[in-house]
Amino acid sequence: MERREFLASLVAGGCAGICVDLTLFPLDTIKTRLQSQGGFYRAGGFRGIYAGVPSAVLGSFPTAAAFFVTYDCAKSLLGSGGVLKEPSVAPVSHMLAASLGEMVACLIRVPTEVVKQRTQTSPSSSTYHMLKVALREEGVRGLYRGFGSTVLREIPFSLVQFPLWEYLKTQWSQRRGHTLHSWQAALCGAFAGAVAALVTTPLDVAKTRIMLAKAGSTTASGNIPLVLRDVWKSRGLTGNGVFKSRREKGVTVPD
Repeated sequence: MERREFLASLVAGGCAGICVDLTLFPLDTIKTRLQSQGGFYRAGGFRGIYAGVPSAVLGSFPTAAAFFVTYDCAKSLLGSGGVLKEPSVAPVSHMLAASLGEMVACLIRVPTEVVKQRTQTSPSSSTYHMLKVALREEGVRGLYRGFGSTVLREIPFSLVQFPLWEYLKTQWSQRRGHTLHSWQAALCGAFAGAVAALVTTPLDVAKTRIMLAKAGSTTASGNIPLVLRDVWKSRGLTGNGVFKSRREKGVTVPD
């Protein structure tokens, strides 16, 4: 990869990450609260919907930049020679490149995600306060709690999203006979991301539970099968606890 392409991936990826995270942050807060063990309303409901946004802003640019630089570099290297340069196996190189990108990005993403999610479920506390609490209780290691579950969630997500995204762009471009416009590539990305999110939501629930768990608890140990089994036994397939939380508040909801 040339220096110009490297800088383009760095800046474009970082800016895209910030735009996406800020635009969708309220939805991310709602998702985190739905996935929390206490349920949506106990975690804050619709209050403080932007709680934790400083952590997201600080981590968004370097995380996205690290991913896209690694992804583009790896894709370029894997496709430059050997069997992976063949168009028929291009999805394999995309998968490998995306996996490497996610592992590098998680080195930055996990600490910011831990602080962000704990602030999202405690809207009365500040990002700085949650950072101090995490460091006081578990040290730097505590900021990386859930690293394994995050990687195990992000890699399958990328394995579905990026090959599908590249495939959709290629097919659409061939049908149109020209390079896709930005909005067309974005539509391909949106569809690919939606499919990937659907497939990996159970792992995302486990990641959230592990990051939010009390230090020293069984959930905090990071045993993903155990966490998912607990969610299944207590909340069923949906596993978000919305109805349970509303009942606890005295609100009648249909079964």
